[in-house]
Amino acid sequence: MRVARSVATGLLRSTTFALCALIVPACIALLPVLAALRLLGSPWSWSNPWSWAALAIITAAVTLALAHPVATLFRRLVRRWTGIELPDGYRQRPEPVRLATGYWWNGSSYERTRDDAHSDQRMRRAAEPAFWREVLWMPVAAVTVLPVCVAPAAALAGAIVLCLNPSPLAVVAALLLVVVACAVVGVAWRIVPPLGRRLLTGTPASDTERGLREQRADLTAAHDAEIRRIERDLHDGAQSRLVAVGLDIAAAERLIGSRPDQARELLRSARLGTADSLNQLRDLVRGVYPPVLVERGLVPALRALALDSPLPVDVAGPDDLGLASPLAAALYFGVAELLTNAAKHARASRASVTVARQREHVDVVVHDDGRGGASFSDGGGLDGVRRRLAVFDATMELDSPSGGPTTVTMRMPCE
Repeated sequence: MRVARSVATGLLRSTTFALCALIVPACIALLPVLAALRLLGSPWSWSNPWSWAALAIITAAVTLALAHPVATLFRRLVRRWTGIELPDGYRQRPEPVRLATGYWWNGSSYERTRDDAHSDQRMRRAAEPAFWREVLWMPVAAVTVLPVCVAPAAALAGAIVLCLNPSPLAVVAALLLVVVACAVVGVAWRIVPPLGRRLLTGTPASDTERGLREQRADLTAAHDAEIRRIERDLHDGAQSRLVAVGLDIAAAERLIGSRPDQARELLRSARLGTADSLNQLRDLVRGVYPPVLVERGLVPALRALALDSPLPVDVAGPDDLGLASPLAAALYFGVAELLTNAAKHARASRASVTVARQREHVDVVVHDDGRGGASFSDGGGLDGVRRRLAVFDATMELDSPSGGPTTVTMRMPCE
């Protein structure tokens, strides 16, 4: 059942990306057909150079008109299915403001009406490098994304056609096509995120600065939240317990001469209170940065984390990853957040963590059998994990259909 769901998901995503890449070529291919049928009001002739010139002009117009909507659709699908952000790189334009003179200021020029101000913004938007990257994406997607993503669906369609012929050779060929489709359906659509990162991602200085500001804000918020958590734990736990120990010792000092038995009982209570405070401080330090993570590495630390989890958790992976401490800590706390979500929100009965070291990255896959339906909501726990991983150029991919299961893949560069 799990394999069938994975194949169906891969086929849906590959076909969707293929259809998105087919939008502009389909519009262009439809033009000579309509012209040949005289539905456009003029005859079409392959030998007429004016027909080719008209086709070239209309092709350019269609590409320019659909470049931004199609590229935006690709960005949204990549973000929804992989969690990877592909910022467009457009400069942020302010909302037009009406001045006392009656003219509208749009951040670049004065216009007579609000519509003129918006129209001027659109014209300036079309002159930006980000727009021409989207225009370039149209032919690139047509010659790369389209054939690769349509291959699984084409193989399955060919298998169905061959099955209509009951000859043994046709059946064998159909089975081979089904095997090929199932083998490539899970990876065909994955060509889009790295290709989109190269062509659809804006790299102007303003975007870089904005990204750095967001990362600094995330780190500052995380640091502030951690400081507040430590302060709260100290105040509610060890501090209050140590105050009680001090009161017991002070009372024992007053009673040591007149009531030695009572004083002895108070000293025993103070000793137990000191032991409890020490355990609380150890738990607090372990929550800040687990000692086992420093001493033994990521996988042993995850095994220790699994022992404290309310769910049965299977951890698999090599002990000698050789991962830098900041990278290991980011992955460790990401797994901790995911296991907490699986126990509290997904109502899972079991989870697994798999760590694999590749040549240039480390993959950490967290799987649970919960009810699924998880998503990257703004301000949510998953979004926080993804943003913290982004500081190290790591990615986070979420696969959580309604009804479960949920699989999260974190990929950390470690070249």
